Amino acid sequence: MDSIEAAIAAYTSFMWGLPLVILLVGGGFFFMVHSRLRHFRYFSHSFALLRGKYDDPSDSVSGDISHYRALATALAGTMGLGNITGVAVAITIGGPGAVFWMWVTAIVGISTKFYTASLAIMYRGRDDEGKLQGGPMYVIREGLGRKWLPLAWLFAIAGMVGTLPIFQVNQLVQILRDVIAIPAGLATPEEHFSFDLSAGILLAVIMFSVAVGKVKRVSAVAGKMVPSMVIFYFLITGVLLASHVTEIPAMFLLILTDAFSGEAVAGGVLGAVILIGVQRGAFSNEAGIGTESLAHGAAKTNEPTREGLVAMIGPIADTLIVCTCTAMALLVTGVWEGDAIGVTMTTQAYEQVFPGFGAYLLLIMVMVLSTTTILTYWYYGSKCMGFLFGVSKEKYYMYAYMALITAGAVVSLDIVINLLDGMYATMAIPTMVSTLLLAPKVKQVASAYFARIDAGEFDKGKQSTETETAAQD
Repeated sequence: MDSIEAAIAAYTSFMWGLPLVILLVGGGFFFMVHSRLRHFRYFSHSFALLRGKYDDPSDSVSGDISHYRALATALAGTMGLGNITGVAVAITIGGPGAVFWMWVTAIVGISTKFYTASLAIMYRGRDDEGKLQGGPMYVIREGLGRKWLPLAWLFAIAGMVGTLPIFQVNQLVQILRDVIAIPAGLATPEEHFSFDLSAGILLAVIMFSVAVGKVKRVSAVAGKMVPSMVIFYFLITGVLLASHVTEIPAMFLLILTDAFSGEAVAGGVLGAVILIGVQRGAFSNEAGIGTESLAHGAAKTNEPTREGLVAMIGPIADTLIVCTCTAMALLVTGVWEGDAIGVTMTTQAYEQVFPGFGAYLLLIMVMVLSTTTILTYWYYGSKCMGFLFGVSKEKYYMYAYMALITAGAVVSLDIVINLLDGMYATMAIPTMVSTLLLAPKVKQVASAYFARIDAGEFDKGKQSTETETAAQD
């Protein structure tokens, strides 16, 4: 068993080394140069799409969910424990400078997501039941041809494993146990198996009741819960930062200086700071990993560029805004210099400003973000299962997934965390390779779409439709 764990740890360490950093960051930088940053000029159009301004309700438009729900589903997968514990881990291991490299990953990730989400619509493929599906495996099959199928299979296999719920469930049950069960006498630090098992079973039942509704129900839940939790997070973090407002400029300066020295924690090893920042940034926004394409590929649109414009909001909301808020909370309160790690460090920061109930505020965040992530990951994994073995076999993935929710509440996670991390890295290879190869197709379609925006074609169409409706009335 020890040899297996060591092998998985070695694989994960190798996968998250310099080659993957070059692929993710270098690839994202290539997309920025290749596109000449043109998509950055149309953020206002992105928000108009989210508001449904250009939605076409006709049956001729392919897809299952709106632009807004596609983004909410993608954000439900990225806005989870990575925004709370992931940032704490990044600062613990790589120092404050790691946050800067998370920002770099997000900035180049904007372009990566524009390209990957555009391709998810451009190269949707039909499953064995004839229904259109999106995702990197279909992009590879439809865009590159069947000779590239091994690359699609690689993504699907890694996706089935990498999206398992064990980590999310384990951490959620841990904070439930620490904040509620132990103080209430329902468990002790030494004896908590019964509580963990009961909590796992309850979570599995709740998740199953939502998952049976597939992407439409998952997106509906995400569309309501994710925005409300982001607003809630901004409120409590805003209060925390306001109480330490004089220290904020110094902490930003610390991030910038440590990013190029690594002296705060990493012993001056700049490469370690960069690697940790890129790794945690990739887990935060998943740009280039490919999972986001599974959500954006379900959007109800026939315009690939539209979903690309919507998707690029993800890294901004997830990493540049939410993760930055978490990082500043940890830095201005000084908890990053203590012995706590992960979710415990974040809990200490909020307890410092909200004595006696800061942990409960964080618990609310963790509960909502973890459960929406679990639901989204189930959807991702089931789509990978359907691609490999047929849609009819997706139900077996659901049963196994729900069983693993229960198991995740009670198992030790050392080997599992390394396995999941390794699978995420593996997913990035087929995603980035296929996107780099198909980048000219994205640029061609995007250039035509941007020309139509600049010509006012869409607004003219909307005005004419409104005029015809008024005339009919």
